[in-house]
Amino acid sequence: QVQLVESGGGLVQAGGSLRLSCAASGSIFAINTMGWYRRAPGKQRELVARITSGGSTNYADSVKGRFTISRGNAKNTVYLQMNSLKPEDTAVYYCNVALPGPDYWGQGTQVTVSS
Repeated sequence: QVQLVESGGGLVQAGGSLRLSCAASGSIFAINTMGWYRRAPGKQRELVARITSGGSTNYADSVKGRFTISRGNAKNTVYLQMNSLKPEDTAVYYCNVALPGPDYWGQGTQVTVSS
């Protein structure tokens, strides 16, 4: 079993910043990718950013230049630095860990950006 613990969500004004953290623990022998997804009210879940074990990253077009994904030194942690936040970034953000096997998801953390 793998457990993901997320933190860092909250309420921020437009133009502000937040940093999300996700720590994975449990039966982890290798991680293919770690990433962040989000689901806004009335919308489908979408990829925000993803980072591979080799450090390659990809971002949704809507967050390029504003968000940065990174791995911690422990390699089982992933961060999402979110700058220049916009009201349309309001969503529940989910951490995802893809192993050689099933994917695992965090419980979600709410990010609300006020205008």
